[in-house]
Amino acid sequence: MRHRSLLIFTTAITAGALTLTACGSRDDSSNGGGGGDKTTVVIGVDAPLTGSLSALGQGIKNSVDLAAKTANKNNEVDGITFKVEALDDQAVPASGQQNATKLVGNEDVVAAVGPLNSGVAQSMQSVFEKAGVALVSPANTNPALSQGDAWAKGDLSRPFKTYFRTATTDVIQGRFAAQYLYKDAKKKKVFVIDDKQTYGAGLAAIFAQEFKRLGGKVVGTDHVTVKETDFSSVADKVKNSKAEAVYYGGQYPEGGLLSDQVKKAGAEIPLFGGDGLYDPEFIKASGESNDGDLATSVGYPVEQLDSAGSFIKDYEAAGYKDPYAAYGGYSYDAAWAIIQAVKAVAEENDGKLPEDARAKVTEALNDVSFDGVTGKVAFDQYGDTTNKQMTVYEVTKGAWKDVKSATFKE
Repeated sequence: MRHRSLLIFTTAITAGALTLTACGSRDDSSNGGGGGDKTTVVIGVDAPLTGSLSALGQGIKNSVDLAAKTANKNNEVDGITFKVEALDDQAVPASGQQNATKLVGNEDVVAAVGPLNSGVAQSMQSVFEKAGVALVSPANTNPALSQGDAWAKGDLSRPFKTYFRTATTDVIQGRFAAQYLYKDAKKKKVFVIDDKQTYGAGLAAIFAQEFKRLGGKVVGTDHVTVKETDFSSVADKVKNSKAEAVYYGGQYPEGGLLSDQVKKAGAEIPLFGGDGLYDPEFIKASGESNDGDLATSVGYPVEQLDSAGSFIKDYEAAGYKDPYAAYGGYSYDAAWAIIQAVKAVAEENDGKLPEDARAKVTEALNDVSFDGVTGKVAFDQYGDTTNKQMTVYEVTKGAWKDVKSATFKE
């Protein structure tokens, strides 16, 4: 990432000659991309960099880092170099709020990438809104974050104009999963479980509603607690219910153990979940074979997209210790969206960022449109991605394999 400071929480920027006025500090050293005195834009990242979800968080951080390095190498924004500051929220809302306060408190921050968890995002949104700083998540899927608490009633209202995301919502993900399980997998009876968290409970509720609408039967429901390890009582309920599948709204640490214990209880049925399960760690968490378990994840498999070729190649060449994981491409695109917004703002201000750069960048994000790693990147009137592509993955011979990709349609 390179120099001068203008913290952008997420990553890269592409623009014509930008000379930061109010935002950004000067640095005589030039860190890649052109010589002379440049302005350093610092890109902020918030994600779980330690703890049970660090496999996903590290992928987010590294992908933003790669975007910043790419921008610097190509001199995407003449007169600007980028630097990344990544903060660890450990998937804890209180930590996310503290990180948000720290980031917006730095006058050089213009925008940010993150967080991973919808519950963490809830604790951060108002902090960014008050500061007028854009927050672009590559992974949040809870509909209320962008469409308001009354979204389920059809009353959509954007609560925070500074919030955007490159991942589609659970309205899409939950319904897509229900349609696959009922129509493709031919399962008519399902047991629904969630972890009582914002993401998991919301996703499970949307899935159950759509599954029943299609004609399926929810034969039982239950809840587990995050960091719990003994799910034997829930597993027994699943077995006794005669369910043909389990749908779990939650993350992979508990999901892997739940799958393991359901099978040990004698219910040889698949466990299905959302993108919170789609990680190799889900498979590692189970002592029993996970073959047949399912998960949805946003977008098409990155490895199969022509648009992702350079990203994958450059990520591998950069030598990051951790894989880009489920949200790497979306993190890169989130950062690049900010870059495009900064570029637009600068071009309308004679190659400089104005004193109200934060507000201008937020406004510009609404009009961003480009071909990114994950496909077309643009935002609707709620700040949600316009990309509604989804993929179902199945564990086959101890590894995730994509089995169906499609653009969701009502």
